[in-house]
Amino acid sequence: MSFRSVFLAVITLAMLPISAFSADLPDLGGKQVTVVTENAYPPLQFVDPKTGKPVGWEYDAMNEIAKRLNFKVEYLNTSWDAMIQAVSDSQYQIGMTGITINDERKQKVDFSEPYMRSEQFMLVRSDEKRFTDAKSFSESKDTLVGAQPGTSNFYVAVYNVLDGNEQNTRIKLFETFGATVQALKTGDVDLVLTDSTAGKGYVYASDGALKLIGEPLGAEDFGFIFPKGSDLVGPVNAAIAALKADGTFDALNKKWFLDYKLGQ
Repeated sequence: MSFRSVFLAVITLAMLPISAFSADLPDLGGKQVTVVTENAYPPLQFVDPKTGKPVGWEYDAMNEIAKRLNFKVEYLNTSWDAMIQAVSDSQYQIGMTGITINDERKQKVDFSEPYMRSEQFMLVRSDEKRFTDAKSFSESKDTLVGAQPGTSNFYVAVYNVLDGNEQNTRIKLFETFGATVQALKTGDVDLVLTDSTAGKGYVYASDGALKLIGEPLGAEDFGFIFPKGSDLVGPVNAAIAALKADGTFDALNKKWFLDYKLGQ
């Protein structure tokens, strides 16, 4: 189901009075909480090219969670490949960067309840005609896919698009998701796998240079991450439930996935 379909199916929740979903949320007494992100995943979190300020769905959601739970947020940045381990080591109290919930990561960190589900698609140059889906890409032996190591997009490329060999030379590795998209634009790779949220953001910003093709390759649930045993998990989960119930997340979905156009 597309995001737009999901949005239209639930938008009526936002029209109901908030009191209908009122809940007593924990009060964290104004404590400071460090939240780390990558700022490389529009429209979830990124640096606005017009203002130079970090913005996005996750920033708005976390700011609202902090407001309702009464804590102060200090935002910090780190690279994707360092983030999960850094949160696991309690260098930061919360991590957010469109992190897919899976069992392997649960061994290192605790996850919140999902705040979003997103499907994965194939991001290509707009003039791409050699392939139209995962099967035809796999059969086009001279094509390359760009990915970040250790991400869901890397593993989907390996196991859902290619041959299951993580050392396949058709996969070119990059340190950031933004670098994979830049390589796609310049022709260094021919495909980047992305969830629909980030993909739409890059398509909007590409001025017609990029497009999404093919059917969804799977669905991902995104969650915030915490050090194991964190006492923030319960309060944040309670806030997520409240924001889902009272239509706040629906409003953010409309703002960032329907109304906002990156770079415009």
